Amino acid sequence: MNTDTAKMIKDTQDWLEKAVIGLNLCPFAKAVHVKQQIRYVVSNATTPEGLLEDLLDELHVLHDGDPEAIDTTLLIHPYVLEDFLDYNDFLDVADAAAAEPQFNDNLQIASFHPQFQFADTGADDIENYTNRSPYPMLHLLREDSVERAVAAFPEAEQIYEKNMATLRALGHAGWKRLMSSSD
Repeated sequence: MNTDTAKMIKDTQDWLEKAVIGLNLCPFAKAVHVKQQIRYVVSNATTPEGLLEDLLDELHVLHDGDPEAIDTTLLIHPYVLEDFLDYNDFLDVADAAAAEPQFNDNLQIASFHPQFQFADTGADDIENYTNRSPYPMLHLLREDSVERAVAAFPEAEQIYEKNMATLRALGHAGWKRLMSSSD
């Protein structure tokens, strides 16, 4: 693993630990993190077509792999779709790939991007930070894992609202402090 790849994975793990787990933005993330069931992959793709190839490869790895070893994958793609609107357009392609018949409706994709913006929000609204990651990435999930997690968390539909309230309370200054803090 080259130093750039190692740094990107480390940055992503720091973000996961500080923001996603630390702020409890995803109550399901801690268990797979602690069990080391998250696969981190950095794509060297520089075109959407190259990223699609890497995505399909990783969908196969996740689909065919042992869930006890790999429960979820973070496909980090720092060299392509750096513009959020381009990334957002690509999500339809990514979702179509995950829906291919060979995956038997067993996989889904969640989206994270440094410029992530929900519809009907301003670019700088703090709520967008729930899905802002250090690099553009696609989060590949097993449908079974999602269903188990939702069953274990009866108010799963409230996660979104809780996350918005958490970030509003934290504010931009708090986010900046959190992300710049050392371990």
